[in-house]
Amino acid sequence: MSGASGVKAGRANPDRQGSGNPAPGGSSSRTPLIELSGVTFAWKGRPPVLEGLDLRVWDGERAALTGGNGAGKTTLLSLVMGLLRPSAGTVSILGKPMLSEKDFGSCRHRLGFVFQDADDQLFCPTVADDVAFGPLNLGASSEEAELKVTEVLKTLGMESFRDRVTHDLSGGEKRLVALGTVLALAPRMLILDEPTNFLDRSARERLMEILEELGLPILVASHDFEFLKRVCGSFLELRDGKIHPLGALP
Repeated sequence: MSGASGVKAGRANPDRQGSGNPAPGGSSSRTPLIELSGVTFAWKGRPPVLEGLDLRVWDGERAALTGGNGAGKTTLLSLVMGLLRPSAGTVSILGKPMLSEKDFGSCRHRLGFVFQDADDQLFCPTVADDVAFGPLNLGASSEEAELKVTEVLKTLGMESFRDRVTHDLSGGEKRLVALGTVLALAPRMLILDEPTNFLDRSARERLMEILEELGLPILVASHDFEFLKRVCGSFLELRDGKIHPLGALP
């Protein structure tokens, strides 16, 4: 992750480039953070959800992924994270083809994936435990994990939540803690699935402020166009199994 701090990065300059486009600035030597080439995926016994799909997300890009219900947005994000595997095509992360679970396991923490349902991501007794889990799992000492918890909760403005029981929190508070669990791993980028679902106006505003302050590259799937216009610089539509770059959102 760029920037001097373990959590915060310099403010990104959003590219307006999307699927299949050359690297911003015209350089052919840049490597996308995420690249899907010719990816096809179908659930058993059903027609393909994604078919021959190409996608590139570049360093510095903040890409919005839109599409109708059932278009395959969550499926696409799951393929990026290795939670599902394509029946055809290739997935590359940070320039490396993902050929096995070992490949995904070695780089998954560099992609800060925040699930659509925060309860799928939070399973420890307290907020501090949830935030510390990732660093400890990657070999950090207790002291290092404690410093990371302090740093992340300060970034989120949630210092007073350290010892709160996570599952007693509101939906918006859980969403921020889920974001904190991935920030604790110092990701190169964030991948967000419907991050404003079920958030009230205050929680939604706070989430947008944090994402703007972090300045990390983003791939975010959402129906919330107001949110996408504020935090993203490039816009993609998933339609008929393929990515279609958009000049702007309605």
